[in-house]
Amino acid sequence: MNSNGDIRIFAGESSKPFAQRMCDYLGLTMGKSFSKRFGDGNIYVRFDESARNEDVYIVQAIGRDPNNEFMELLFWVDAFRRSSAKSITAIIPYYGYAKADKKDEPRVSIRGRVCADCLEVEGVNRVIMMDLHAPQVQGFFKVPVDHLYARPLLCAYAERNGLVTDDSVVVSPDAGFAKNARLFADNLNLGLAICNKVRYGHDENAKVMEIIGDVKGKTCLVVDDFTTSGGTIADVAHNLMDKGAKQVIAFLSHAIVNESGVKRIEESPLSQLIVTDTVECPAIAESTKIKVISAAPMFAEAVKIIHDRGPMGELFAHLPEKLIAASLRGHL
Repeated sequence: MNSNGDIRIFAGESSKPFAQRMCDYLGLTMGKSFSKRFGDGNIYVRFDESARNEDVYIVQAIGRDPNNEFMELLFWVDAFRRSSAKSITAIIPYYGYAKADKKDEPRVSIRGRVCADCLEVEGVNRVIMMDLHAPQVQGFFKVPVDHLYARPLLCAYAERNGLVTDDSVVVSPDAGFAKNARLFADNLNLGLAICNKVRYGHDENAKVMEIIGDVKGKTCLVVDDFTTSGGTIADVAHNLMDKGAKQVIAFLSHAIVNESGVKRIEESPLSQLIVTDTVECPAIAESTKIKVISAAPMFAEAVKIIHDRGPMGELFAHLPEKLIAASLRGHL
């Protein structure tokens, strides 16, 4: 595509549809690759075209099956390095181990750092991710990390679907996400309310104890980075409706829900749940409330900027209309 050669995008098993959407946006053919899980659990990977002296981009979310997906990504990086690729960029739309960013209790591992070390040892030259649960995980890497944000896409959806009105308010599900929720509120020129959420153990859904702010008679736009069980977001919706909210609509950067999570969301007071496609969740197809917009065009633009040796700040300053239109085009 330019003097730096062609953009070569390959996909791991967890992100083939996402990588294909990236390629469709860029007008490219996805690289030929193959992976297999043997009966004993071993993972085998192979790409079927030369990558010698090429800048390659391997797309693999670490989401619904994180341990196998991460090991597969390491094997892809090793395969490209041993095939003399000029550079290897790992595109990780969802980095599940970003939740493990600190030693907050005795005798535990900082797993996010372990994963970063493994990727660097295998030879990754750059990483692209979106909405890390703990943004400081970027600092675990010595190689460049491009941290993208779903916020502009989610705000565009809200604005273009008539969800931003005089009686709308942005709601943070807990104090920890309040800073990010404030950015949503500022982008949409809306007020902010905050839920006081408590989690008593690793295996329990968080419970909303109180709501700070005026939500009575309001359309509440709840924003968060991800959900796995749907429990917290459903609990927030129940509490908001109990406080007199007119309706509750939620926006998430990532969704890693299974059938029981979708059922919980369907049975909740949520009117809509808007998520991106960073993780492939087949159960979402059965939902009447969950709407999916694509983050693939944003990642594709990031790849193009990097490949053209351009400034990534352009992507944060202003999203091209073509990108927004492609992202919001229907329910994937």
